[in-house]
Amino acid sequence: MPLSEKDPDLNFFGRFGKIITYKKGEVILRPSENPTGILYIKKGLVRLYSVSSSGQEITFNIYKPGSYLLMMWALSEVENNYFFETLTEVKGLMAPKDEAVEFLKNQPELLYRLTKRTMIGLEGIVQTSQALLFGNVHSKIATVFLMLARRFGKKGRNGQIVISAPLTHRLIATLAGLTRETASLEIEKLEEEKVISRRKYLYVVNKLKKLESEIDIATQETPVSI
Repeated sequence: MPLSEKDPDLNFFGRFGKIITYKKGEVILRPSENPTGILYIKKGLVRLYSVSSSGQEITFNIYKPGSYLLMMWALSEVENNYFFETLTEVKGLMAPKDEAVEFLKNQPELLYRLTKRTMIGLEGIVQTSQALLFGNVHSKIATVFLMLARRFGKKGRNGQIVISAPLTHRLIATLAGLTRETASLEIEKLEEEKVISRRKYLYVVNKLKKLESEIDIATQETPVSI
């Protein structure tokens, strides 16, 4: 992606950032470690997750190209309590925290775009959390596939949606808050129903409406009292 005045974030990171590359499966940052700067992802995917005292992993987010990594730490100055791990090879630009924050303060359009993207992401997290908290095991897996289709989906043939992210049963389980064994059983059910399928190393959603209906049923069955 070429740097230009139309891409102020890339323009900034191109001038102040350092080109950096991570291998697939590399842990970029661990809890309590101090970040060295803010990373702008140009290529690749990064997983944000936590590990409970019992050893269970929970994945909170998957960052894709165009994302700012460690921005929460930079703006709030709170201690990092999470792991950041690459799901693929990652190439990005790392810029010093102070320069990046100062740059944002003087770029209202870019700050607006960042805030808007954050609000959209927060709404998605709330909706997904509701389905995961109130849904049954089947709907939790459906929720994860629906979320992934919306974030990483590319249109395929005959209305199919190809999820352009490398997914394993273990990763899907950490997104749904389930054990790998339970997640695998539910994934197999969706495959048997032809709701999803595999194309080489990627998952394909064949019946998007079916996934949506599974989530709607789950949330309707468990009303929320306010």
